[in-house]
Order: sequence, then structure tokens, then C-alpha cells
Amino acid sequence: MLTRVKKSLGLTEKAFYYLLAIVLAIFSLGPLCILIFNSLKSDSEIGVNPLGFPLNPQFSNFVTAWTQGDLGTTMRNSTIITVGTVLGIWVIAGMAAYALSHLDLPGRSVVMLYLIASFAIPFQLFLIPLYFLWSKIGLTDNLFGLILIYWGTGCSLPILLLRSYLISLPREYSDAARIDGANEFQVMVRVVLPLSYPSFLTVGLIAGFQAWNEFIYAVTFIQDNTLLPVTTSFLAFQQSFHRYWGLTNAAAVIIILPIIVLFLILQRRFIAGLASGGLRG
Repeated sequence: MLTRVKKSLGLTEKAFYYLLAIVLAIFSLGPLCILIFNSLKSDSEIGVNPLGFPLNPQFSNFVTAWTQGDLGTTMRNSTIITVGTVLGIWVIAGMAAYALSHLDLPGRSVVMLYLIASFAIPFQLFLIPLYFLWSKIGLTDNLFGLILIYWGTGCSLPILLLRSYLISLPREYSDAARIDGANEFQVMVRVVLPLSYPSFLTVGLIAGFQAWNEFIYAVTFIQDNTLLPVTTSFLAFQQSFHRYWGLTNAAAVIIILPIIVLFLILQRRFIAGLASGGLRG
């Protein structure tokens, strides 16, 4: 009798977890499905049927959105910005995390406090001063100027994640390399970094997603239409008193498709690196 009760409770618990997983899946995938449905509708059909299946699919929305939004140019610019941002953050965050985790630096606690406190500072506070500074030194309308901003504003979390992962690595490997005569740079490049590539992949994906999706800095510091990133393409589907919602949704599907494909390919390593990089002391 007791065994039957335990089995019944186990089945009830499993049913609850499955139901919870289904609800969460609907909650997360529902907006994406609606986005795809609306990308195949005309504006009039979206007004009448905003949540249902497209009754008369408009596949031409994707062609029109690609042309009118100049997505070929903006996606090329965003690719340059994203790759440059990821490479720079790998170098900056990797060296900073190694120094904070493997070197006996004075004031490490102050640096850690600064990195954590930087999350609470809204970037709007220094947006205008930064614009005047960038204008003075000629970094507006410049992809490298935008990448430089992303390096400065996007390094805090990667440094913390990498540091927490590097702390967990066995010190025997780096100590053995030092005994063999390796200097700190050689220890970092030849010993520590090869052992920590999952965490670098994780912070690279996080930094890349942020750079690809960022809008405020891009629209503020880039005015040249040939240098605009992909998030600004949505401005092409808006007039004074009307927005073309079908084209907007079609452009959104095109823009998020590379991100979804990349995440699906690397999701296991991304989750493993994120789990192993929990913020340890």
C-alpha cells in the first residue's frame, strides 16, 4: 500500500513538473510564434487577427523588408561590430580576470566592488558627455568608436564570470608551468586559457548578443546610413503617423534568425560555461 502511495505521489509530482515546463515553453515561445505569424500578414490582417495564423501568407514581406530596410548593409555592419566587440572583450576581460584570480594584486576587493557597482549605473548618465568626447576626438560615425563603447560598457559581467571560472581551475597546472620557467603571460596563454575555453565561449555569446541587439548607442553615435547597424533598420518601416507592422515583424524575424541558429548550435557549451562560471568568492 505504501509503495502504491509513493508511486502515485511520484506520478503526481512528475505531472506537475511537465505541466510547469509546458506553461514555461508556451510563455517563452508564444511571442516568437506570434512574431512569425505576423511577419506573414498584411497590416490590415494584423489589425483584425493579431494573434492567429496568417490567413493569406505574404512571403513578399521578407523581400520588401530586406530591400526597404537595407538589411544587407546593416547586417554587415552589425557583424563587424559584433565580431570586434567579442574579440576585444575576450582580450580585456580575459586579462583582467586572470589578474584578479591568479595574481596577488593590491586592492582586488575594491576592483570587485567597482565591477559589481557598475551594474547599478544607468548608461544614460554618461551618454551625453560621451557623445561630446567622441565628437571631439572624431569617433562618431565610426564603427570602431562604437565597438570601443561596447568594450567599456560590456566588460564588467564577462570579467566577473571569467574570474569565477578561473578561480575554480586547479593551481597545480600553473604552478608547474612557473617551475618550468614560464612567465605570467605564458602561463595565462598556454595553460589557463586552453582550460577555460567554455567560459570564454559563454562570455563571447553574451557580449555578441548584446552588441547585435543594442540600439541606443548605435542610433546616437552613428548618423551615416552606410554604417548603421541592424537594429536601426526598424526605423525604415515607420512614417510620421503609421508603422508598417508586417514589414517590421518580417525584419525582426530576419534579424533574430542568425542569433537563434548560433545559440542552437552552441547551447550546450553555453549552458555548461554559464553553470561552471557561477559567481564564486
